[in-house]
Amino acid sequence: MSPKEVARLRDGEVTHVDAASAQALDLEAIENDATSALIARGAAYAREYAAIEDKAEILAKNIGVVLIALRKRHDDWLGRSYPYRQDVAEVYRAANIHDRAQLTRVQANVRYHVGNMLRRHLTPRELKALELNEASPLERQQDRRATDATILRATKVSAEVTASTPKTSQVTKKPSKGGQTEIVPTQAGGPGTGVKATADHLRLAHVAASIVGQLDVDVIAGHMTDGQRAKLDEELAELERTVRRLRRHVKTRRSEG
Repeated sequence: MSPKEVARLRDGEVTHVDAASAQALDLEAIENDATSALIARGAAYAREYAAIEDKAEILAKNIGVVLIALRKRHDDWLGRSYPYRQDVAEVYRAANIHDRAQLTRVQANVRYHVGNMLRRHLTPRELKALELNEASPLERQQDRRATDATILRATKVSAEVTASTPKTSQVTKKPSKGGQTEIVPTQAGGPGTGVKATADHLRLAHVAASIVGQLDVDVIAGHMTDGQRAKLDEELAELERTVRRLRRHVKTRRSEG
C-alpha cells in the first residue's frame, strides 16, 4: 500500500490503515491533496495509532510470560542453563526478526518485564536464595527517577541559596571624637533579602535530608564492596561533622534568643 493510498474517503467513510503495512509519509506525496482527503488520512492514522498504542507493551509482557514458563519448566529461574538459553534463542529465531537493532530493543524490553514478573512469582526467601534484589526493575526505575528528581531539585535550591544569601562586606565607621576607627560588617540586599535567604536555606535542609534518606541499607549491605562501604562511611562522617557544626550554631542562637 503506497502512502498515497493509505487513507481515502469511500462513501463518506475513511478507509482503514493497517499498521503492519504503513509506510513513512512524505510531504510531497500529499501536499496537493484536497483538504477532505488530508483530514481523512489524518483520522485514519490517528485511529490506527489509538488501536495499537498499548499492543507493543502487551506483546512484550506476553513474551516475558512465555520465558518465565520456560524457566519454570527447566527449573532455572535465573535463565542461565544451556537448555533454557537454547529455547529462548529458538523463540527469537522463529520470530524471524531481521533487524538486529530492533531485535535488541525487543529483548531488552522483554528482560525488563521478566525481571518484574520474577518478583511477583517468587517469594522474598526464594529471591534471596537466588541472590536477586527484591526490588523489581520497575521499582528500581522509580527509585532512580525519584533520586534524579531530588538531585535536580537540590541543584536548583542550592543555586537559589547562593543567589539569595546576603553578601557580607566591611565598611569603615568614622570614629567619634577621641575614638578609634571601627570596621563593621554590613550585608547587601534590599528589603526581603533575609526572608528569601531563610526560606531557601530551609528548603535546602529539607532536600539534603531527602537525599540522605534515599540511601538504601540493602544496597549498602548486599551490593557494596568493603572499599565502597569504607568510602561511604568517610562521606557520612564528613556529613555528620557538618551537620553537628550547624546544629551547634542553631542551638547557640536559640539559647541567646
